[in-house]
Amino acid sequence: MSSFSSYLPENARAMCFDLIKDHKITIRVVNPRRTKHGDFRKFPDGRSQITLNKMENPYRFLITFVHEWAHWLVIQKSNFRTQPHGNLWKQTFKTLMLPFLNDQIFPELLLQPLARHMKSPKATLDADTALAVVLKKYDPANDKSFIFELESGTRFMADNGKTYILGHLRRKRYACVQEATGRTYLFAAHGEVQVVNNDKSIE
Repeated sequence: MSSFSSYLPENARAMCFDLIKDHKITIRVVNPRRTKHGDFRKFPDGRSQITLNKMENPYRFLITFVHEWAHWLVIQKSNFRTQPHGNLWKQTFKTLMLPFLNDQIFPELLLQPLARHMKSPKATLDADTALAVVLKKYDPANDKSFIFELESGTRFMADNGKTYILGHLRRKRYACVQEATGRTYLFAAHGEVQVVNNDKSIE
């Protein structure tokens, strides 16, 4: 619990401990993964495990933990297969988060967009653009920008190390052309990328 709790907002630690203390589940904090902040797994032998990325943003860590804990509770309560982020998970997540939604745990700046998010929580925090923007303020400083903040034609580098030219919005994603191949790929509006100046070479 000590390693896990050190990533949480201080005033949320006792509440999180109360959630997990009577359950047989392993909670591991792991090195950051590019494609997810956390996950829940139930193994064939009956063991259950939640893994959470190491984060310097305690508010993102707390929300991610409660998100995954909701998955765990749904598995315990349901005798049938449910959609991973369906109505049962949403209701469970909302109920679990409610006691945390106060200014003793979250800064005022976060409370309003987080409360709106919890009315119908999405599969990932990053899919909620308004919340993603505010949460980023509590991440360590970096030189990345959200896709939706950039102008069409901007050259940027994605996490895969490849460079793209930002195109137009297609419904909820931006069509971007990969420089090396000329192929078009779709990027989520909330994706974080590094802007590359036209006179800057890429190795």
